[in-house]
Amino acid sequence: MKNFKYILSLFLVITAFVSCEQDDDLPDVSALPAPTNVAAVITIAQDNSGLVTITPTGENVANFRINYGDGSGTDSGLLNPGESTQHTYAEGAYDIVIAAAAINGKTTTVAQTIVVSFQAPENLVVTIANDEGVSRQVNITATADFAMSYDVDFGDAAGTVITTNIGEVTSFVYEEAGTNTITVTAFSGSVDTVSYTEEFVVTEITAPLAAAPTPPTRADEDKISMFSNAYTTDVNVSSWRSDWSTSTLTDIQIDGDDTKSYVDADFVGVEFYGGDAVDASAMEFFHLDVWTANAETFRVKLVDLGGAATEAEIVFDGIAQGEWVSLDIPMADFIAAGMTATNSIQQLIFSGLPTGTFDFYIDNVYFHKAPSAMGDTTCAVLQDFEGTAPAFTSFGNIADTQVIANPDMSGENTSANVAQLVKTAGSEVWAGTFFDVASPIDLSTCNMISVKSWSPKSGATVRLKIENSADNTQFYETDATTSSINTWETLVFDVSAAAALSYDRVVLFYDFGVAGDDSTYYFDQIEVVSTGGGSGGTPALPFQDFEGTAPAFTAFGNIADVQVIANPDMSGLNTTANVAELVKTAGSEVWAGAFFDVATPLDVNTYNKLSVKTWSPKMGAVVRLKIENSADNTQFFEIDLSTTTINAWEELEFDISGAADFNYDRVVLFFDFGVAGDDSVYYYDEFELKN
Repeated sequence: MKNFKYILSLFLVITAFVSCEQDDDLPDVSALPAPTNVAAVITIAQDNSGLVTITPTGENVANFRINYGDGSGTDSGLLNPGESTQHTYAEGAYDIVIAAAAINGKTTTVAQTIVVSFQAPENLVVTIANDEGVSRQVNITATADFAMSYDVDFGDAAGTVITTNIGEVTSFVYEEAGTNTITVTAFSGSVDTVSYTEEFVVTEITAPLAAAPTPPTRADEDKISMFSNAYTTDVNVSSWRSDWSTSTLTDIQIDGDDTKSYVDADFVGVEFYGGDAVDASAMEFFHLDVWTANAETFRVKLVDLGGAATEAEIVFDGIAQGEWVSLDIPMADFIAAGMTATNSIQQLIFSGLPTGTFDFYIDNVYFHKAPSAMGDTTCAVLQDFEGTAPAFTSFGNIADTQVIANPDMSGENTSANVAQLVKTAGSEVWAGTFFDVASPIDLSTCNMISVKSWSPKSGATVRLKIENSADNTQFYETDATTSSINTWETLVFDVSAAAALSYDRVVLFYDFGVAGDDSTYYFDQIEVVSTGGGSGGTPALPFQDFEGTAPAFTAFGNIADVQVIANPDMSGLNTTANVAELVKTAGSEVWAGAFFDVATPLDVNTYNKLSVKTWSPKMGAVVRLKIENSADNTQFFEIDLSTTTINAWEELEFDISGAADFNYDRVVLFFDFGVAGDDSVYYYDEFELKN
C-alpha cells in the first residue's frame, strides 16, 4: 500500500444543475477563498532518463497548471486535483511554478525547487522520533545529496509506504505501540538508491502532557465545586477513593494544576456524607474533565442518599483516548435515567471498561448552572487607539498598520480612532501585525478577549495570538470568523485554555490562511472580558433538538437523506439521546446540504445569534448556516463558521444580527462547504436562538 504524503481537499467544477427548487439554495461561490497549502510531490524515474513526475496538491483547488521552469516554454496544461504530469529534465536545479485556481477563478501561485541528478544519492541522514504530543505518531525526516524524494516503509501490518520530497517531514500514526522495522530509501534519477533501516520503538502516551482545560469564570452561586484549581472548593470530600473502590489513586500536578490519577480501575467511589451532601436541585449540569489512554467505556454515577436511596448512571461508549474530554452532563439526564431526587447527593462513582485495567485522570469536578448575571464584564482595556498609538510591527509582506480616523462611525463602534490593516496583494497567508502592552495581560479573572472588527468579507478567519515578547515559544492562539460585511462587529476570542504565562504581545492575522488581495480591515477596542453567556437577560429559545417528531428534511447536492439517529457520541457538550446525521456522499457537490422548516418563524428581532451543536471528523471545515423564507427564497441570510475540533461535540454560534426582518421559517446547513463530498459523516443537534 503506497500513499502520497498529502491528502487533498479538492473542489470539483460544477458541471450539473439541480432542480429549480434546489437551485435557490446554491451559494455565492464568489465568496470562496483562493487555494491554500499549494505544493507538489516530486518523484523521478530511477533510470537516468530524467523523467520527473509532478503531483500538485492543495486545498480549495479546482485545477492546476505547472510551469516546468526549464525554459522550454511548455507547461502541463490544466490538471484536475489528483492528476500528475511528467516532464523530462537534464541534470540541474529548476524552479517549477504551480498555479492553483479555485472554482471562482481565484488563484494562488507558488514556486518549488527541484534538483535533477543522475548521480546516486549520498550522505543519507535520517531522523526518526516519536511525536511529543500525539500518541504512537512517528515523525521522520530524510536528507541526502543528489536525492529528490524518499520512501518510508513503516513496517506495520498493512505495509504502509509513504513518498515524500527530500528534506520534508513524514508522519504516521501506528495502530499499536511497539518495535517496528522502519526503512527509508532515497531516490535520485540514478538507478542506484541508498537506504537506511532502524528497529524503532514506537511509544504510547499514557498520561496527559498538558493540564485539563481551565473552566470559565463562574459566580459562586452558579457552581458547586468539588475539585478544581479554578474555583473555591464547596464540598468537603471525605474520600476520593472509598474503601470499596478498586484502583490506585495518586494526586499529581500537571503544569501546576492539581489532578487525580487512577490506575487499574474497576470502579471508584467518591464519598461526601452527611452535612457534606450536595444539594444539586438548583444546578443544571454535572461537569468533569477526564483523560484516558485505554478506557473503551467510561461511566459516571450519582447517588442520592437523603431519603429513599436513588441513583442513575450515564454511560460514554467509545470515549476519546489520549486527550482531555470535557463531560458536561445535564442533570435532567440523570433524572431521565431514574434518579428521583438530587438534593442530597453523597456518592459519585466512576467505572468503565476494560474492567480492572483501565486508567484515567480527572479534573474540574463540579455542578453548575447558567450564569445568574448575564452580559459581558470588561476587566481591562488593552488598546482603544485614542491616546498614543502603539508601535506596530507588521509581517508577511503587508503594508504598515496605521491608526487612522474611524472611517465608519456607526453601529457597534462610533469611537474616533481605529487601526487599519491592509493585507497587501500577494502577501503571505499568515501575514499580520502585532503590538506590545505595558503590563502582562491578566487572565486570572476574565478569560475572553474581545475585538471590534470591520471586514470587507464575511467568513474570513481572524486569528488572535497572545505571546510573551521575551520568549516567543510562550504563546496561545485562537480563531474567530467574521460574520458581517463592511460593518462593525465584536469578535470574542476564548483564551480560557491559555497557560499561565506572561503575555504582553497581541498579534492579529486577518483572513488567515488566504494570500493578500489588498483588502482593508479595521480593528479597535481590544478588551479582556468575562462573558456570562449573553446580554439583556433574555433566555435562550430552543427550537429543534430532534427528541420529538423528526422534521421533514430535504437534502440537495447529491447527498444521502438526512436521518435522525441515536446520538453516537454521548459525551462532552452533547449527551442528548437523538441527533441528526448528514453524510456528505463521495462525489457530491461542494454546496451539498440539507434543510428543514420550523412551525414558527425565527424571531430575529429579539435574538441575534443562532447556535447549533455539531460533530465533525474534520477541523477547519466550513459550516454554512442559511435561514430563509420558505415562501420566497430570495429572502434569506447566510453566514459561515469553521469547526475547531475533531470527532467531538462543539457549539457553533452564528451571528444573525445582520439578518433583515424577513419571515425565516427554513433552516439550511451545508457541511464542509466548498469541498466535494468524501463520505464524511457529520452530526448536529440542539438549535437555539440566543443573545
